[in-house]
Amino acid sequence: MTDAYYPGHDPIDFYGNGGFRFGEMSHQGAILFLPSGVHRWDVETVNALTTDHFDKLLAESREIELLILGTGNLIVPLAQPLANHIRQAGIKLDIMDTGAAVRTLNILLSEDRAVAAALFPVS
Repeated sequence: MTDAYYPGHDPIDFYGNGGFRFGEMSHQGAILFLPSGVHRWDVETVNALTTDHFDKLLAESREIELLILGTGNLIVPLAQPLANHIRQAGIKLDIMDTGAAVRTLNILLSEDRAVAAALFPVS
């Protein structure tokens, strides 16, 4: 499967109906918003996450201070070993529902902050 990828850092204009809209593009499913751009994130639920799902994030860790994890309609805690895996790379972690995560991401982008986001879609 090819990596669906958008190289921009445009704010997210819309979220809902299982996807996101940004930079005149849209994507159904989860996304990783990284310094290199927006990537498709092949994972269905927070509980299905493994350390492998964070490989792209960790590859860019020198450019990231904060990871915002948007867990969908509700806040879902991240397994402690996964949270530790991210923090050991020097990245702060903030977990919230996806709506709050999108709003926070957009504000931090406007401030030119070193932020990344891992976002699960909402219905």
